[in-house]
Amino acid sequence: MKQPKIIVAGIGPGNEQDITPAVKAALHEADAVIGYKYYFQFITPYLHLETPCIDTGMKRERVRAEQAFELAEQGKTVCVISSGDAGIYGMTPLIYEMKRERGSTVEIVSLPGISAFQKAASLLGAPVGHDFCVISLSDLMTPWERIEKRIVAAAQGDFVTAVYNPKSEGRYWQLYRLKEIFLQEGRSPQTPVGYVRQAGRPEQEVHVTSLQEFDPEQTDMFTVVIIGNSQSYEWEGSFVTPRGYYRENEESGASIGQDIMIRSFRTIESELKNKDIPLDHKWALLHAIHTTADFEMEDLLRTDNHAVSTLYRQIADGQVKTIVTDVTMAASGIRKGALQRLGVEVKCYLSDPRSAEMAAEKKITRTQAGIRLAVEEHPDALFVFGNAPTALMELCDLIRKGKARPAGIVAAPVGFVHVKESKHMVKPFTEIPKIIVEGRKGGSNLAATLVNAILCYNDAEQLRPGRDV
Repeated sequence: MKQPKIIVAGIGPGNEQDITPAVKAALHEADAVIGYKYYFQFITPYLHLETPCIDTGMKRERVRAEQAFELAEQGKTVCVISSGDAGIYGMTPLIYEMKRERGSTVEIVSLPGISAFQKAASLLGAPVGHDFCVISLSDLMTPWERIEKRIVAAAQGDFVTAVYNPKSEGRYWQLYRLKEIFLQEGRSPQTPVGYVRQAGRPEQEVHVTSLQEFDPEQTDMFTVVIIGNSQSYEWEGSFVTPRGYYRENEESGASIGQDIMIRSFRTIESELKNKDIPLDHKWALLHAIHTTADFEMEDLLRTDNHAVSTLYRQIADGQVKTIVTDVTMAASGIRKGALQRLGVEVKCYLSDPRSAEMAAEKKITRTQAGIRLAVEEHPDALFVFGNAPTALMELCDLIRKGKARPAGIVAAPVGFVHVKESKHMVKPFTEIPKIIVEGRKGGSNLAATLVNAILCYNDAEQLRPGRDV
């Protein structure tokens, strides 16, 4: 009597070319094959004509394993098949557990197969080129609370994540929840998502979209979903997650500084109290919080409707060629690369000798004098205030007198005297696009970063700040 043996074999996703030679040899050796009848169609060419194929039906894995042991203990070589890899959500763990439970001496041989997520990944391109995890959304044997903790961990850990059992007739909401968690935990809405139905079979469908646009209704129990990490990208219809052979800054055009800034913005976005805000406002808000590390900016930053996008278009179209700042510190924080790219000049009149002369003569502050000079030469500039409330108040007075026609105003003076009042004074000019930091807070660095948000607004939709860093 030959040594009793159970071979647990993964037959791949369902394509003859994806069945390994070792599995084909095991099927040829088998005295009996046990599995779900749907999969027998893929293996019959490798069996002897007299080899029985025993179907135990869906969801009867324990019965399947028991029959395998009963036949093996009669001295037969039994091949238990699973689709994909039998060790991944397949029969192999159950066979080993039952061997221990029965105290059986039957030999167990485990043969790997190409898993569904591997096949799906190959069809999508190269989505699992870096650290990844696989999560099943089936809660038949695992409580949903535990599954959700694993989803959160995958999202927080920036893992490429493959999703098995995304949806069935009875499970319709779990994939929606997974998508919600990934977005809440800071995964970019533009993260590529691939989903493959019936991988390797004649009915095969392959799709690439973004996390934001991904529709869970397009999946079923035969679908594998793969969600990219923060480095993943879509290119010419392929989904790629770089391993790092090309540095990320070379691959995506992001410098090291920009890469840090991108990750910082995603963290900030994930921690916002209110994520359902217009992109125009969110872009300025992310810049403000990134510069200050102050989430109170959610309550303090005020932007007129479409102020950021309007000012960006005017600058990009060449309608606005000059930015005037109240102090040199605000001017120095505006990115030189962005200014050169858009053909914009920044001017600050604080150090102009004429400002000192006018201030002494008129008994006003030098920043006030500087604004008067700026209005004479550039009445339609974008005016930016990060320090002096008196300068902002001066501009308001000149607007009311018809001497200034600003393209826009960034109002972020800081301090304790006339600061709040200066910001209230600018609000009635409803025809002028404005970005205002309410209350006492502000500063030159904050004013400059709000200008930078305007200059790179065309990067907002991809949430890729800092191209000029």
